[in-house]
Amino acid sequence: MAVQLQTVAFRGIDVIDIEVQVQISNGLPAFNIVGLADKAVAESKERIRAALHAMGLSLPAKRLTVNLAPADVAKEGAHYDLPIALGLLQAMNVIPSDCLENYIVLGELALDGRISTINGALPAAIHAQSQKSHIICPKSCGAEAAWAGDCDVYAPDSLLQLIQHLKGHALLQTTKPNYSAPQAQQVLVDIADIKGQETAKRALEIAAAGGHNLLMIGPPGAGKSMLAERLPTILPPLSPMEALDVSMIHSLSGNLPEEGLMRERPYRDPHHSASLPALIGGGQKIKPGEISLAHRGVLFLDEFPEFPRAVLEALRQPLESGKTLVARVNHHVTYPAKFQLIAAMNPCRCGYLGDASMECNKAPRCGGDYQAKLSGPILDRIDIHIDLPALSVSELSNTPQGENSKTILSRVEAARLIQAQRIKAHNLNEQTAYTNAEIPAAKVDEIIIIEPQAKALLTQSADKFKLSARAYHRVLRVAQTIADLSGQNFDKPLEKQHIAEALSYRRLSLQ
Repeated sequence: MAVQLQTVAFRGIDVIDIEVQVQISNGLPAFNIVGLADKAVAESKERIRAALHAMGLSLPAKRLTVNLAPADVAKEGAHYDLPIALGLLQAMNVIPSDCLENYIVLGELALDGRISTINGALPAAIHAQSQKSHIICPKSCGAEAAWAGDCDVYAPDSLLQLIQHLKGHALLQTTKPNYSAPQAQQVLVDIADIKGQETAKRALEIAAAGGHNLLMIGPPGAGKSMLAERLPTILPPLSPMEALDVSMIHSLSGNLPEEGLMRERPYRDPHHSASLPALIGGGQKIKPGEISLAHRGVLFLDEFPEFPRAVLEALRQPLESGKTLVARVNHHVTYPAKFQLIAAMNPCRCGYLGDASMECNKAPRCGGDYQAKLSGPILDRIDIHIDLPALSVSELSNTPQGENSKTILSRVEAARLIQAQRIKAHNLNEQTAYTNAEIPAAKVDEIIIIEPQAKALLTQSADKFKLSARAYHRVLRVAQTIADLSGQNFDKPLEKQHIAEALSYRRLSLQ
């Protein structure tokens, strides 16, 4: 008779139930693991053998068969060590045969019997909670698994400690979430550090308030990177639902903080040499890419045209749908990717197009060639385009310090509250929209009300400058954010000045 216990497999952020079946039978000594297991799972035999030997136990000289069902689902990772080891211990009558009913087990074994860290404890615990089960995971993962909610989490440090618990000799305490506020980190950057560039600061505030994508164009040293680095300081903290959503992705990547939950919005700034799988997701084991690790946060792409063309074009679908689909022959994996794109670029390769004293002898042709690396569909998906002029030394030294991040954050948070009222009034749930930038295209005309004069201005501008339907809706969303920042009631129509300012951030082309 085979012993059975439960563990899980991961396909993107989806969790799949896996049944570990262990049988010890007569025959030539052998230890076989079947069920479409990868190399890491196959190697668990030696880790389990060594861990048991460290406790003074040895496997019987019989035929040991482990089946991971369903057999047509690929099994990857070392978190199958612990459930296989416990299944063998049950079959050997070392621990009671019914002690693991209603439990999901995962963990990697070290050679001395310690239970090592694994990825994916949080989504596994959330899955266990949805199945009305409990979870056993490594001690280092207990803090994140405890956030799953109504689910008992046992996080032993070693296999011996877990055996003592299962036999009732030394019971483990369930792990509780760490509800204490995280220690305040020293703020090293502030938007007040930036001298001048008031138009850019205004655009950054609008982008933060409405979750809009932003493209900054300017010569070297104009402050593009400084502005992007300071955007997180004016973004509101993650809501509880957002924090859980973001933490699931980072749990699968193995980079959650010690308290087990992401409290701050992620900020990702990959180098322009990043490959397509690194940015979008994929690779041999289909890991989340930078756009998914930036979910509910900021993705900053400096030197925007220097990214490979295929990488930039791959951003088009996630920018619209808020998710990325990695397709393989045997299965498809979907990761959430609702990120805020902040891009920065020089006007040309030398960076000084338009400055007669510094531009190269290939201008303006070099500028056209450089800017042509960005396709129209990518630019159409960026809500706000701004130019950053170079500042002179006298402007840097004589310009007084502007508003700090805390002051701007208070306005951003007030605008977000107005957006939340509007979303609630129109029965949009938080999974559909958090900010103006996420209002579905089908709901834009219903949710965003506009005065006749303002609508006439927008219609004339759209006809004159040949705005696409997407660009038309994005102008409306930006205008709504501008109105929200002014403190206007959520159900008050947009006025002409709101539309005019939103149109000023929309460029027909980069040249």
